[in-house]
Amino acid sequence: MHKVIFDTDPGVDDAMALLFLHRHPDIDLIGITSVFGNASVETTTRNALFLKQAWNIAAPVAKGLGETFNHGRPHVGWPTGIHGEDGLGNIDVPETIDLPLDPRPAHRFIIDTVRTNPGEVTLVAVGRMTNLALALRDDPEIAGLVKDVVIMGGAFDVPGNITPAAEANIHGDPEAADVVMTAPWPVTVIGLDVTTRTVMTRAMLVDIAERGGAPARLLSDISQFYITFYEQHVDDGMIVHDSCACAYVVAPDLFRTRSGSVRVICGGIADGQTIQKPDARLFPPSPWDGLPSQKVCTGIDAEGVLKLIADTLSLSH
Repeated sequence: MHKVIFDTDPGVDDAMALLFLHRHPDIDLIGITSVFGNASVETTTRNALFLKQAWNIAAPVAKGLGETFNHGRPHVGWPTGIHGEDGLGNIDVPETIDLPLDPRPAHRFIIDTVRTNPGEVTLVAVGRMTNLALALRDDPEIAGLVKDVVIMGGAFDVPGNITPAAEANIHGDPEAADVVMTAPWPVTVIGLDVTTRTVMTRAMLVDIAERGGAPARLLSDISQFYITFYEQHVDDGMIVHDSCACAYVVAPDLFRTRSGSVRVICGGIADGQTIQKPDARLFPPSPWDGLPSQKVCTGIDAEGVLKLIADTLSLSH
């Protein structure tokens, strides 16, 4: 069993990833931590509670902070044209959800949970890396206690999706992402190099909704607005960015990776760009030296990943 803390900014594709983690038999979802990104942290936290309630998820929800690691960063507007005004495809999520939050801020929840389960926790982070960076700042020793860190973010050999240089999760808090990439814990980055090849068609989503019961039907409703946005990018359906990161946890054999230190550009026209110095290449001395070697996904069995996601979402409890 993989003990997972899901660090997320729900978000339509975050909702799909959450249901995947909840339903996969090899995953023990032990916590959900909210971060801002697809909407404000107030909205993403409410959405996490809404999905926890709708899908009867036992894991506690801990709210993150609503500002970047470097407080001086200018605010980037919420992507309402992608995820809707409510962050979940304009399905009219209630304003308030009658469920308690964990009393700790998200980064303290991460620290405490990792220390309670040394060597066992996988952090799956599919939004901005702010909570992880704050956890490292407050307790650097957790880097040696975490089993794995799996990130959805970055773009290495392909263009970004918010600027030509940067992917949105990293661009939203580059300083936090650089802290996370350069920390001495094992990171695997699932970026646009592979997620953009993983398109769930409308027909797949209909099949999931038919097989997966009420939770899958809610997921299908949430996803329709997102599919409409993706009509300008793919022939049919939607890119399932965040679920790819979750699929990696249970089926890393469906991915191909490259190892090397990773840095994130902070500032300038390439703000948020992710650059890896491959272990196999020699360069003169640079700011990539002396850092841990991390894995970056460069290849994916998209058909296999989509089948895994669809079969898992269709499991009913």
